[in-house]
Amino acid sequence: MGSLIPFPDLNSVPDPTTTAAAAATTITPTLIPKLEPKLEPFDEPPPQPLAQLHPNSTHPNPNLNHSTQNPLDETNVYSEFNRISELFRTAFAKQNVDVSDPAFAAQNAADFLDPNPLAIVAVPDQNDQQVTLVPPKRRHQPRSSELVRVLDLGLEDQRYFRDLVRKTRMIYDSLRIFAEEKRRQLGLERRTAARGDLKAASVLRDRGLWLNRDKRIVGSIPGVYVGDLFFFRMELCVVGLHGQSQAGIDYVTASHSSNGEPIATSVIVSGGYEDDEDAGDVIIYTGHGGQDKNHSRQCAHQKLEGGNLGLERSMHYGIEVRVIRGMKYEGSPSGKVYVYDGLYRIYYSWFDVGKSGFGVYKFKLVRIENQPEMGSSILRLAKSLRTEPLSVRPVGYVSLDISMNKEKVPVLLYNDIDSEHDPMYFEYLTTTVFPPHVYHGGNGNGCACTSGCTDDCLCAAKNGGEFAYDQNGILIRGKPLIFECGTNCHCPPSCRNRVSQNGVRNKFEVFRSRETGWGVRSLNLIQAGSFICEYAGVVLTREQAQLFTMNGDSLVYPNRFADRWTEWGDLSQIFSDYVRPEQPSIPPLDFAMDVSRMRNVACYISQSSSPNVLWCKCSVLGLRYTEMELRQTLGHNFLLPQFPDWSRA
Repeated sequence: MGSLIPFPDLNSVPDPTTTAAAAATTITPTLIPKLEPKLEPFDEPPPQPLAQLHPNSTHPNPNLNHSTQNPLDETNVYSEFNRISELFRTAFAKQNVDVSDPAFAAQNAADFLDPNPLAIVAVPDQNDQQVTLVPPKRRHQPRSSELVRVLDLGLEDQRYFRDLVRKTRMIYDSLRIFAEEKRRQLGLERRTAARGDLKAASVLRDRGLWLNRDKRIVGSIPGVYVGDLFFFRMELCVVGLHGQSQAGIDYVTASHSSNGEPIATSVIVSGGYEDDEDAGDVIIYTGHGGQDKNHSRQCAHQKLEGGNLGLERSMHYGIEVRVIRGMKYEGSPSGKVYVYDGLYRIYYSWFDVGKSGFGVYKFKLVRIENQPEMGSSILRLAKSLRTEPLSVRPVGYVSLDISMNKEKVPVLLYNDIDSEHDPMYFEYLTTTVFPPHVYHGGNGNGCACTSGCTDDCLCAAKNGGEFAYDQNGILIRGKPLIFECGTNCHCPPSCRNRVSQNGVRNKFEVFRSRETGWGVRSLNLIQAGSFICEYAGVVLTREQAQLFTMNGDSLVYPNRFADRWTEWGDLSQIFSDYVRPEQPSIPPLDFAMDVSRMRNVACYISQSSSPNVLWCKCSVLGLRYTEMELRQTLGHNFLLPQFPDWSRA
């Protein structure tokens, strides 16, 4: 198990003699600035109070209130981390024992930790404080001011925390989509109801499901990797990567610090300040305050206080900060994407005159070496590959479209490792080939919708009384089987219930990997719950499969795929009366699929112990197997050759 290392009192660290940052503190601004948080463009407002989401309850899960919920309950999604934190807290408490007696100290020397464990801010003993006012209990867990580092995580620990982050993000995404769909059904406009991303964050906070609330972590967050992508600002708060819903600098305030000095832990770089300079590994970061929100320019001098002072103090004590870049992205539902680019050290800080003529504080951030490639760099590379792949990679492309124009978007084939060109020798399929008797064109069981299916049509009834997809084609929650409209339905091809029939919509690249052989990555960011592609092949009956097996041919058996559809949209931790969908029922999967001669891009999706893809069963006048992408791990895994963790299981 890894170690949670607290930090000693910063008062024990000597101040430097004379620095540029210290000299800057003596400058007295001639104007009184407006001290405002460093807001970033297109940032979301903080989450609103929880409102009714579930149709069968006046309040989601009223029996679960954080004020009475045991934080160490093993059923809690974060119970294990709380348990570990408590173990280390009690271990560090040994430092408070009086060891003035030499005999006692020698006898118990092994039980005491190093009194200087490279710490930042120690939390004072609450028993020594005089409590004069008892504030009202809050429904959600308050954020801790104790600063720790998480070190020496073993392989099992890394998998545990990675899976914890993945599951938390799945709950957030599915709850967000659920809230948006409920708002649409109620006919609420955006201006009259909170957005789904804010609502989901508020619900998770009230349920105590925000991560890293009991400790303020300095450095890397367990389970969050360099290159992780987030479509919404509130996701950063949910996983504990950046705790401010609007401000660009996250820091421990002076009032919560044992030495009365603020300490910065993370920053968001979005280019919102005119004096910012971003060169990737080196950033000239402008402090907050004194900005005209309407014109994104300075209108007053900045002061060395709040987040600005936190950055200066982090520089003074050599504390690294996490850097998250906010980038505009057309494919994002929020219009932006946030990517975690790793740890940076603050080397210099100074007071300067900005472009608008007002005094600003600047900080030089330099990226720490030996970290994975920045996700922001990979996003820019993927954008170039979508338009001009040969200009970016002149060597390595075997084919610019192995589908031979059968797909709506080309499927690239890239190999810069060896001379293997195996995917070129298969006939590319865009849809599964079924035996003729599977289709029943004259059964007349389609819906009568002419302009698009409604919530009360026949096809909705087949899906258990509700459609599986929202208006944007996003899977709302997993189902044992999804019925899509077929040839007997009167609805147009643009119907919301024909998602898998529209084919591939993202640009994929089949690539050669040293770890898995062949893998698939996307050059587009794919929103959680979106359709990826159909698993296409030739369907064989049981008798045909037996003959093929006797001849030594290798077949794919759908009934052996991992049944993980329940993970998407499982809101049992949110709603006490949540019931897992049991309809439509699953027919017996007593057939096989032959992909030895005819296949599509799905056959190259590699296996992984931490997959970011789920498969769902979909029926369109027969059984059609589709892949539903769920962004359970890194969004950048679609782009990085060293992380080919797409999986069909």
